Amino acid sequence: MSNYPRDEFDAVEENSARYGVHRASTEPQARSLLPLMIVGVAALCIGLLAFFLIPKLSHNNTSPVAVTSSAASTPSAPQSAGAATTKPAETPTEGSTEEATPEPTVEPTSNSVVDKSTSVAVFNATGVDGLAAGYAGLITGDGWMVSQSANWAGQPQVASVIFYSDAAEKANAEELGALLNIPTQVQTAELGVPLAVVLGPGA
Repeated sequence: MSNYPRDEFDAVEENSARYGVHRASTEPQARSLLPLMIVGVAALCIGLLAFFLIPKLSHNNTSPVAVTSSAASTPSAPQSAGAATTKPAETPTEGSTEEATPEPTVEPTSNSVVDKSTSVAVFNATGVDGLAAGYAGLITGDGWMVSQSANWAGQPQVASVIFYSDAAEKANAEELGALLNIPTQVQTAELGVPLAVVLGPGA
């Protein structure tokens, strides 16, 4: 035993936690749950916000797409209307073609010109005397010029016929055929005359 007087440090319980200036407490310290609770509440709030706000944001993002698509579709209507307005412009071209069609109809009339100054030869192939002279008088009386009137020396003819040398004399041959009631006209250059009236049987 020591000779020093007893003090408060000498009375130590057996099961008490010993502590002092140089010794830490031997009791386990209880951990605080407050930080974990704060983190949990924050995570819950973030989850709720994400659950309610993300659908709204996605809905707002999709709506402008629909507007742009409708806006893009609207210009197509004026274009179709513009295309429809250009179609009636084609109708005047049809009228222009109709005006051009009557022009060729004038040309045949200008080509079919009767020239009565063309000399006409009259030949008798029937054997009847004076028949060629009689027809020559009818032709000259209508204003034509008769170059000769004689008997036919060629092949026998089954009917009366008017010969013309080329296509330029076709109108004259048709005019003579109407005058003399001779419907047959034949183009040939063998006779050497522009027009030749050959009187056959029945003349």
